[in-house]
Amino acid sequence: MLNFERPFGKFDFDKFLLDMKIKTSFVFFSFLGIIGIAFFVSQFNPFHGDEPNPRKDAALIQAILQGMNRLHFKPKQIDDAFSKQVYQLYLKDIDSGKRFFTRSDIDQMKGFEKMLDDEAQNGTFKFFDLSVSLMDKAVAKTQGWYREILAQPLDFGKNEMLETDGKKLEWAKNDEELRARWEKWMKYEVLYRINDELDKQEKPEFKGEKKSFEQIEKEQREKVLDTYDKWFKRMQKTDRTRRLEIYLNAITNVFDPHSGYFSPREKENFDIQMSGKLEGIGARLQSDGEKTSVTEIVPGGPAWKQGDLQPKDVIMKVAQGDSDLESLDVMGWDIDDVVSKIRGSKGTRVTLTIQKPDGSEKVITITRDVVIMEEGFAKSLILSETAKQGRVGYIYLPKFYADFTPQGLTSCAADVADEIEKLKRENVNGVILDLRGNGGGSLRDVVQMSGLFIEEGPIVQVKNRTRRPEIMSDNDPRVQWGGPLVVMVNGFSASASEILAAAMQDYGRAVIIGSTGTYGKGTVQRFLDLDNSTIDQSVKPLGEMKLTIQKFYRITGKTTQLDGVTPDIVLPDFYNLVDLGERENDYPLESTTIEPVPYNQGVYHIADIGKLKAASGARVSADQVFQKVNDNAVRLRKKKDQSQFPLQAEKYRQWNKRQDEEAKQFENLFQPIEAFQVENLAADLPQIQSDTSRTARNDSWLKDKKKDIQLYEAFHVMQDMIRLDAIAAGRQ
Repeated sequence: MLNFERPFGKFDFDKFLLDMKIKTSFVFFSFLGIIGIAFFVSQFNPFHGDEPNPRKDAALIQAILQGMNRLHFKPKQIDDAFSKQVYQLYLKDIDSGKRFFTRSDIDQMKGFEKMLDDEAQNGTFKFFDLSVSLMDKAVAKTQGWYREILAQPLDFGKNEMLETDGKKLEWAKNDEELRARWEKWMKYEVLYRINDELDKQEKPEFKGEKKSFEQIEKEQREKVLDTYDKWFKRMQKTDRTRRLEIYLNAITNVFDPHSGYFSPREKENFDIQMSGKLEGIGARLQSDGEKTSVTEIVPGGPAWKQGDLQPKDVIMKVAQGDSDLESLDVMGWDIDDVVSKIRGSKGTRVTLTIQKPDGSEKVITITRDVVIMEEGFAKSLILSETAKQGRVGYIYLPKFYADFTPQGLTSCAADVADEIEKLKRENVNGVILDLRGNGGGSLRDVVQMSGLFIEEGPIVQVKNRTRRPEIMSDNDPRVQWGGPLVVMVNGFSASASEILAAAMQDYGRAVIIGSTGTYGKGTVQRFLDLDNSTIDQSVKPLGEMKLTIQKFYRITGKTTQLDGVTPDIVLPDFYNLVDLGERENDYPLESTTIEPVPYNQGVYHIADIGKLKAASGARVSADQVFQKVNDNAVRLRKKKDQSQFPLQAEKYRQWNKRQDEEAKQFENLFQPIEAFQVENLAADLPQIQSDTSRTARNDSWLKDKKKDIQLYEAFHVMQDMIRLDAIAAGRQ
């Protein structure tokens, strides 16, 4: 699903994290991610075929409904109640802030509120087409408004407030009321920038000419105008396929938040994210709306080997093959369109016309190849503490990646097994597996990975809507790591992460450490190729549908759906007081239970979880940084609830100063922990040192880990485990 609306105001990372809509993409389980801004207008896009194809559209929506009815875990009756849910969710998706539509627009669409079920079953799109037409008009109208508003000095003397939460607003009664909202938004956008400039001028270290309020106001109005013009330009390049995806996803998301439609292009992007590999040149790109520039060259990739393409280069033209005679000028193109031209099959060539930072132009040809995005893969460190004995292995796993193609080039389970072997060669006394922020991925791999820590046995139960639960087990009697184990999680650990944490907790195999709870996503998705639903070749490709076909359950019979996994040891976390999980989604499936299955393991049992919790609690209570983390959690909870902002200049300035003073208490909160030693494995150093970009990323990672107070406490818990094990062994 795509979120259409986001203010362009002062970037506040705290509020960004709090306000973001967490949506998930799954093959079998999820990746959590921040959803980017997408827009819904139908100006002609020269880079895509944008003409409606009623035959294809009808085949597409009917294939989706057929798949949902046949395979979804909990299919819905396609009736008037369903239609109302789709209608409301769709409006929320395309104008959540109530910044584009008026009551008159809504009245025109209201007649379809109970007809969308009929339209879907008949394969018609009158409501969708109407919404497109109304949004086109709204975008043209509002663009004229903000340009008019920003053409003149703004009045910051009025005692006004801006409400940013669309749920607290009614639809504007008419254009006059809607334009007034846009005037407030423009005031806010300019005012926060003015305030920033005034703050800079007040600092003792400021050098240069101090400008008046009026001078700053004029400069910042021009910047806001440029920002919004670029935003609207991007909106006007959105093609029909992408707009239709939004409508189709409103339909699928009424079944549950994790079912969705993927166009062929979106499915390709998903597969890349899931596998961590692609076929292309190995360059990361970004766009400012006009130019597409290179931000990074992937070490070991084709562009890295060829050597001419560098960060900050601007891609001006793209041609297929060795010649630039058939080059396409890509200036002003959407970044996805540029990427689609540069990607291609292994062994093929692409010719780029680039502009260097000094303004010179160069034509280069690169042979495409398989690119492995290694920064998303498992990696390890050695943790130790000054003047103390014992080394602890640390494995960071950002996602449960897997390559499901026949080549099978990537597997997180195999990689974690390799990391364990490397750590064993380093003679570590314990292992910490970090799943914080890991939104999930491959079910196959999470079962295999869980089996690295037990002899064999059930890991998770999976159940569809009609059959008895299927028990997914580790059938390999080998134990790759039989020593003390800690698993770290947080509120963004979801799906496969929750399976592993739950299994290790239920077996008593590991201590689970983290925030108050995990995400709470306990459903299983599979992809369905919609082309199989029709023999009509003229409508293909239709794309694919990801639909929820099963729920998974712990071996105890409990579910993680909505409930998540509660850690054995809860640590202070910035987001402990904020609701971020599955419960915050629209239409999540309910929490249920099934019968438990027998399980046991004889590898390792935690000596005394009560003593571990007590010792950790004492350390945390005495730690001033952890106490500040708790205080900041309270502050962030208040920020999440705030949706109104003053627009009178002095009131805004005073309000902002109070916000800054509160935030300053938590600036530079995390400093390097002097006693905490964090180092690379000897086996990893040759590759790390093979490339300057790898070295730089590794240095940054080491610095972050040395400041990681939660990891430091997990290290202490591990040391407690080792000590208690030694005491218990001495008694035997």
